[in-house]
Amino acid sequence: MKILIVEDERSLGKLLKESLEREGFVAELAVDGEEGLYMALNGPFDVIVLDILLPKLTGWQVLEKIRDSGSRIPVLMLTALDSIEDKVRGFDLGADDYLPKPFDIRELVVRIQSLLRRAQFGGTPSRVLRVGDLELDMSLKTASRGNEKIELRKKEYQILEYLMLNSGRVVPKSELEEHLWNEDDELWSDVIRSHIKNIRKKIDGGRRKKLIKTVRGMGYEISDR
Repeated sequence: MKILIVEDERSLGKLLKESLEREGFVAELAVDGEEGLYMALNGPFDVIVLDILLPKLTGWQVLEKIRDSGSRIPVLMLTALDSIEDKVRGFDLGADDYLPKPFDIRELVVRIQSLLRRAQFGGTPSRVLRVGDLELDMSLKTASRGNEKIELRKKEYQILEYLMLNSGRVVPKSELEEHLWNEDDELWSDVIRSHIKNIRKKIDGGRRKKLIKTVRGMGYEISDR
């Protein structure tokens, strides 16, 4: 899933971006409030990690403008401010979670996963996705079908996770590109089709029940129908 990090401390922002990408997310970084607001309103992101003490626009101002636009994208406030009043203000403006600095990257990952699950499935606590006998553990980044473990490359995992989070819905190729690649990544024309082919071979190969479907002219769907 695609994460927007709005953090003006460049070393911390870079560390967060690299850490989240190692965990299997796609991440982009904004270094001030104005840039963060523009990216939040114009790019497809699944979660925003938003610092409060930002130049140009504060995190509170960014959050308020995001909510005024009608967007309900989950926002996790990340800040050195840890008073009850600061937390209440953030939640009143529409924040979904609050993580004070310093923090452990593992806790940030768990909180992001929780926000993703809440947004997609109304707060289901489990971090295991299931479609038929296919299971994907978002914490361990593992997949299995029946009793067979499935080895996936990083981008294959990201695509499968996104399809399973949207199971039963046809996901257009353009949506996969927007959510799973950064804007500066080079995309060759058949990259999605190539990855889907490899995933289908690993997930459906040799099995009677096929889960991954190509809907001609529309996109891809994973379902147990």
